[in-house]
Amino acid sequence: MLNSKCSLCIRREDKNKWEKRTPLIPSHARYLKNKYGVNICVQSSKIRIFKDSEYKKNQIKLVNNIKQCSIILALKEIPLDLITNNKIYLFFSHTTKGQPHNMPLLRKLKQLNCTLIDYEKITDQKGRRLIFFGIQAGQSGMIETLYALRQRLNKEKGKNPFYGLKQPFEYNSLDQAKEEIKKIGTRIEEKGLDTDLTPLVCGFSGYGNTSKGAQEIFDILPHQEIKAQNLEAFINSQNYQNNRLYKVVFKEKDMVEPINDTHKFRLQDYYKHPEKYQSKFSNYLPYLTVLVNCIYWEPKYPKFVKISDLKTLFNSNQKPRLKMIGDISFDINGSIECTKFSMTPDNPFYIYDPLSEKVNNESNGRGVAVMSIDNLPAEIPYESSVFFSKALKPFIPGIVNADFSHDFNNCSLPEPVKKAVILYKGEFTTDYKYMEKFI
Repeated sequence: MLNSKCSLCIRREDKNKWEKRTPLIPSHARYLKNKYGVNICVQSSKIRIFKDSEYKKNQIKLVNNIKQCSIILALKEIPLDLITNNKIYLFFSHTTKGQPHNMPLLRKLKQLNCTLIDYEKITDQKGRRLIFFGIQAGQSGMIETLYALRQRLNKEKGKNPFYGLKQPFEYNSLDQAKEEIKKIGTRIEEKGLDTDLTPLVCGFSGYGNTSKGAQEIFDILPHQEIKAQNLEAFINSQNYQNNRLYKVVFKEKDMVEPINDTHKFRLQDYYKHPEKYQSKFSNYLPYLTVLVNCIYWEPKYPKFVKISDLKTLFNSNQKPRLKMIGDISFDINGSIECTKFSMTPDNPFYIYDPLSEKVNNESNGRGVAVMSIDNLPAEIPYESSVFFSKALKPFIPGIVNADFSHDFNNCSLPEPVKKAVILYKGEFTTDYKYMEKFI
């Protein structure tokens, strides 16, 4: 029997004008209400991709004030002045790495005895994430990267095969964006690329959901895949064509190597002892036109693209091939060391000059363009919301039915959700005790 004292509210998103997603779409909210008796409401929003009227049509109560609700569903971080004591919050907190910009939020939640459940940490027995936007981040990020490349090429002489491509949020749907990319692919097949742009090689770091989403978009274009270990030889052979693009997917073994050259690369050893490894990604940089960064990274791992690597590349006698980095994973000063800023759809990329170590917003400036939008799934809000809601829906009855009056060990939360409880009534749970040092 459901805990009738708990009421669940879908909060309006207000981080910025681009955030139109929702964690639960109207039809799923109605399903939970009718099948499981979930006492559910939605906070009115003027920008949400699903209008208030659609929730109302699905018999979901609209509210403005959510202070009476026990469980708050959101997506992005909640403003400090809207945190209420003793509430149960579910959202992407971006705190588990000790991100400085969100430590005030974490402190406030702790001070007000709140329970924080982070979607990112809801995992199965093998540690695989069950609720995520990775695929949508990859899809949107690849379109943004190609758009930025289009803008970069506009400043150069020669044909620009990507003319007509818009940013993801400018399309009515993801399918419409894909149709545009199909047209670009046909143009490349029929007219080819300029000599200066041939071969156009796009590298993808990682092979998880984000990379799959990005590759899904890239693969619409005519292309051939090259293995990482064969890239240099392939480029030097000049056995390439101008009416297709080339793709390389980099795995961990391609990107790092043991510091001690007598040791062999072993994946599990790298995960357990990353300090024993160093990046070897600089070996590939001279051959890439575009790098799309899709790999999960923490500070304990090596930086894959260092500023020193880019300095070497741009100091060489030959004009660098590398024009574009799409940092979909987005960690400031992280695996891509030249990722310096969080950008937005109305200003999606900047030019990083590794020789002066300065940044400018001129598309024709010296250096490499860096696309570093930190909230890419928001640019395809309908598809992102439907996908996310479908993943979240099965966990809602278990969350609402939990008894939060008990101690953490006996609150009866579903096990995957229990793994994601960072704070329980203002106290760090065992798995997250390490975060005390951050605040």
